[in-house]
Amino acid sequence: MYGKAFAPEYRGALGELSVNSSLDDVLRTALDRLREAERADDALESAHAGLAVAEASRRLGRVAQAEQAWKDSYRAARRAGDEGAMAWAVWSGGTLARQCGDLALAMRWLTIAAELAKRGGDVVARGYSLAGLAETGRIRGDYQAVAELHEQLLAEARRRGEARHTVWALEGIAQIHRNTGAYDKALAMFEEAAQIAARADDTRGHAWALRGIADVLSLRGESERALDLLSRAETACRRMGLVSALAYNHKMRGNVLYRAGRYEEARVVYAGALDEFTKMSEPRGTALARLGLVKAEARLGRERAATAADLDELHRTLDGLGLRHARDMVERARTDLGLVPADAGSAGRP
Repeated sequence: MYGKAFAPEYRGALGELSVNSSLDDVLRTALDRLREAERADDALESAHAGLAVAEASRRLGRVAQAEQAWKDSYRAARRAGDEGAMAWAVWSGGTLARQCGDLALAMRWLTIAAELAKRGGDVVARGYSLAGLAETGRIRGDYQAVAELHEQLLAEARRRGEARHTVWALEGIAQIHRNTGAYDKALAMFEEAAQIAARADDTRGHAWALRGIADVLSLRGESERALDLLSRAETACRRMGLVSALAYNHKMRGNVLYRAGRYEEARVVYAGALDEFTKMSEPRGTALARLGLVKAEARLGRERAATAADLDELHRTLDGLGLRHARDMVERARTDLGLVPADAGSAGRP
């Protein structure tokens, strides 16, 4: 039903690159091709190569390089008069904005990308842009607003047999189910995503699906199985150089250890994840890792006033980022740590 996963963001002369190519290799190859295209004054090929530079840099956590590359790609695509290539560049910019925690800017760029793709007749770029809008809305906690779009994109991906997009949509819907307490549905969808990704040789999608499965298993008390899955996902992340995904994997390992009452181990892992997110300037991951660290240290006897002050600051940070579910997690932490009356907490889980 599904073919082998491919990476449509690797375009033009870079189209033969695998979805599983090491990001360091992608970046080196793309930079070489960009220099060749610029010497040949080939604007469209410069746009394609610049897009690959932007995406490899973003996934490696090199924010400034990614920012410059997607803008250069857009300018080259505009010189070439190719609205499809312009759409891909702006999609990359929107994805970077989301990674950097500017969700409003992400929505703006992704909306523009979807319109450019529509005008340029690039169905795949439009699908990726709409998927980016759905993911951004989900991260903000706008579940009702984006659930239908997720389902629509899943149906389209299944119809076209696009494994990578099917996996993405399944994981997005599964995350909504997980965050709203429908753990059985979430687990089933994460497991289907993992199966499809494995058959399609989509290493990145498979690693994210394993992380989702581990999360739900941990919530059910199956800590050792969860940790084993995270170890498998970590191996894949390291092989491809997926810096951001690896940091989120480590943050989830901290969650699993914390839920199991292994607070000192959780503290160490959260601290490591916090350092990883800080180095790549990823505010959402930074705040979530810090929340885990604050909770673990509280369980290890940290002074209550200091914990309360940190939670206040995290609430303001997450509220400023527009992360409703994460903000609710702070309120749940207050309740779990006995810093507010039980009826003042919300249903968020770490």
